[in-house]
Amino acid sequence: MMQLAKRVVRQTLNDKRSVMMILIAPLLILTLIYLLLGDTDYVPVIAVDEVTPPQVVMVLEKQELDVIELPNNVESAKAYLSSHPDVDAVFRADREGTDITLQEPSKKSSIAVKEIQAGLTSLNPAAKIATTYVHGSTDQSTFDSLGYVFLSLFSFFMVFVISAMAFVKERSDGTLERLLMTPIKRSEVILGYTVGYSFFAILQAILIVLYTVYILQMASNGNIFLVLLVLLLLATTAVLFGATISVFASSALQVVQLIPFTIIPQVFFSGLIALDLIPYHLGNLSYVMPIFYGASAIKEIMVYGNGFEEIWGYLLGLVGYIVVLYLINVLALKKFRNT
Repeated sequence: MMQLAKRVVRQTLNDKRSVMMILIAPLLILTLIYLLLGDTDYVPVIAVDEVTPPQVVMVLEKQELDVIELPNNVESAKAYLSSHPDVDAVFRADREGTDITLQEPSKKSSIAVKEIQAGLTSLNPAAKIATTYVHGSTDQSTFDSLGYVFLSLFSFFMVFVISAMAFVKERSDGTLERLLMTPIKRSEVILGYTVGYSFFAILQAILIVLYTVYILQMASNGNIFLVLLVLLLLATTAVLFGATISVFASSALQVVQLIPFTIIPQVFFSGLIALDLIPYHLGNLSYVMPIFYGASAIKEIMVYGNGFEEIWGYLLGLVGYIVVLYLINVLALKKFRNT
């Protein structure tokens, strides 16, 4: 028994990926969670209506809030917030009552409401505040708030795992080497694999969108076909990303070992946490992660009801990833055949 145990220990120590997954990956992920979910120095921006009494404005200015004056020509608080995404809330207080209009249910909104309530409590502990949202409502479920994130995560992750393991299997079985012995070009090989898996990506996108919207009743304010387009581009990116990762793995186990370093960090930058709440400007890391572009585009469509004009930048980001990963994979095949 001890001989078997020693052999397992030696084999594991000789596998650097296993050692990193067991010892380094948990520390890396916990550090990332600490940085992303710890205290934030974010200061909400609130626009105060001119009818609000001066003493109330003075109290709000003493809180951790950036207080600005709401322009006189504003038709409605919701219209103002829709055109000013950098403003978190519009505050109004008069004899009829006190109300706050917020962008959407989120941690940023919670911080703004908490600071406003703390200020008003010093004036009137029994003050009641009516809260409304531009997007969403106070009674919407967490699934409706974050469902778009899971759409992108599942679409990307499932296709990534299948494609990465398939590429590894093609190499270990010798299929890829035999294929490259034929006159077929390296670019055609990668394109063939991409098109093949993209067929299943289309089926997956149609299935999960129809299921979540019509069966699970997830709220969607935009064009479903745009959501399908985003998921297709995201899944295509996942195919090529999986192929790229497979270059560094010689078995299915090694693909799994690389997931904590390649997929899990992307989860935290997919929209689960508002990027401007992340300290040390770590939110900027999202721009190098493909899931961010897919999740952001789907949010624009399903939550905000926006169209192609608002999401084309995210689509361009995914297309850019597809092109770059395609070229990387074509170059990676050089080690199997020089042509």
